[in-house]
Amino acid sequence: MDIIKYKTQGTCSEYIEVKIENDIIEDIVFYGGCNGNLKGISSLCRGMNINDVISKLKGIRCNSKSTSCPDQLSCALIEYVQNKSRVKSNT
Repeated sequence: MDIIKYKTQGTCSEYIEVKIENDIIEDIVFYGGCNGNLKGISSLCRGMNINDVISKLKGIRCNSKSTSCPDQLSCALIEYVQNKSRVKSNT
C-alpha cells in the first residue's frame, strides 16, 4: 500500500492523505476544510481507480478560487501517477 501526503495550495484544507493499493483508493483524509463535504468526497472516491477520480475531479473550482479541495485531490493523484511512472522507467 502506498500513502500520499500532499500539501494543498489555495484551499481551506491544509493537506490530504491518500492510501492507494493497486491504483485503487483505499482511504482519503482531508485535514482542514469543510468537514462534512470532504468526508462525502472521501467516501465516494473510496474503492475507485485513481484515473477515474482524476477525470471526475480535475478542474473543479470553489467559488472564485482557481482550485478546490477535489481539484487538489486530483493534483495529488496526478503527482502520484507521474512519480510512479518515473520510478518504473528508471528501473
